[in-house]
Amino acid sequence: MALISIEELYKSFGNFRVLQDINLEVEKGDFVTIFGPNGAGKTTLIKILATLVSPTRGSVVVNGFDVREKPIDVRRSIGVISHDTYLYHELTAVENLRFYGQMYEIDHIEERIRDVISRVGLAHRGNHRVGTFSRGMKQRLSIARAILHNPVILLLDEPYTGLDQHASAIFDKIMQQLGTEHITRIMISHDIERGLKLCNRAFILNNGSFVNEAMRDKISSIEEYRGVYEHLVTGE
Repeated sequence: MALISIEELYKSFGNFRVLQDINLEVEKGDFVTIFGPNGAGKTTLIKILATLVSPTRGSVVVNGFDVREKPIDVRRSIGVISHDTYLYHELTAVENLRFYGQMYEIDHIEERIRDVISRVGLAHRGNHRVGTFSRGMKQRLSIARAILHNPVILLLDEPYTGLDQHASAIFDKIMQQLGTEHITRIMISHDIERGLKLCNRAFILNNGSFVNEAMRDKISSIEEYRGVYEHLVTGE
């Protein structure tokens, strides 16, 4: 049974169609990257998986739970990382994690905080206010926040936005380490090179529908895939 199963998903806002005919199955341990231009529907798809937006029609099941019928169980199954870190700048790193840990009613929370903050390389800044952190440090702390409750799925919404090369490399390393734990990841991205580097399956979403699916090991080069993307998205 797939960890994420989407069948005939359709989403509209009023008369404006955002997604249609979306079918997707994601297995445990997969890293799926979804590419697409602005307005393709990528963020809406992530928000549906995160239970922030409801489908208009179709079935969306995450870790065995229907997103409409069991949203709380879905939220306990996922962690979300995006360009918005969802951190409180006036609190310290540890205080931020403690706040989220209490929301999820995590047992042995202090021990868990020490573990995740160490894994993202911020143990030495645990008692510093997040408002003093660089963009890269905030994003690393957002990873700690997202994995604090041991989710089986991570949803990544343009997580590299605003990161410099060094911070992006650290982010890549942490994502690769999580892969050894068989955490399933779905990322939306404009960055074809970086998105292909991390994933094992790649999709192109355009005008609300998938127009291409490829296994990473079947893609001969980034340049080839970029050409496919440009042809499908721009028609050139």
